[in-house]
Amino acid sequence: MQIRLIIVALCALVAAGGCAEMTPTQKGTATGAGIGAAAGAVIGGVTGPGGGSRAAAGAAIGAVAGGVIGNIWSSKMEEQKRQMEQATQGTGVQVSQTADNRLKLDIPSDISFDTNRADIKPDFRPVLDKFAHSLSENRGTNVTIIGHTDSTGSDAINNPLSQSRASNTRDYLVTRGVAASRFSVEGRGSREPVASNDTPDGRARNRRVEIFVAEPEAPAPQAAPQK
Repeated sequence: MQIRLIIVALCALVAAGGCAEMTPTQKGTATGAGIGAAAGAVIGGVTGPGGGSRAAAGAAIGAVAGGVIGNIWSSKMEEQKRQMEQATQGTGVQVSQTADNRLKLDIPSDISFDTNRADIKPDFRPVLDKFAHSLSENRGTNVTIIGHTDSTGSDAINNPLSQSRASNTRDYLVTRGVAASRFSVEGRGSREPVASNDTPDGRARNRRVEIFVAEPEAPAPQAAPQK
């Protein structure tokens, strides 16, 4: 009985991840419910007497808790995604949701930084101003900023340049009221191109800054105290 319940819960999780027609909010809810049900079944089934009934109760409680967590997460991120899509419309900034449910802003070089420079261009500042406002309205998120370069020049030049671009982006957002503790920055030089470095257009695409926004992971469901 316990094993069957656990298998059902895990199947629910797998099915939730494969529903392509679901909205992000629905996927978050379903996936959260599957995770919660699986965790609840395992916890309930292995604690104390009456394992079968405990597994069933644990699965039910875990599904509800997991579903709520998934829905809250996805709804918040979806709303912030809409805000940033509206704020960056027509700027060339690409706003997307990653497979691991992070919000991603891909900032092209033509509005962010000049070649071989880490100074923020004037056209980049209004985008960052709007982004800072969005972050101020969503204080529970953490931000990762990653700088990239094309393959022109050596690693001795590209690595610190990409780091400086990420750091300057963070510093600008901090001047707009976003807490510095929310950021992590990284420079990856030319190691992660998104286009060929053999053409001017490809090199321009590789000179970029990526910004990722994520909420802290929700804690796993806990077992009910023994009575």
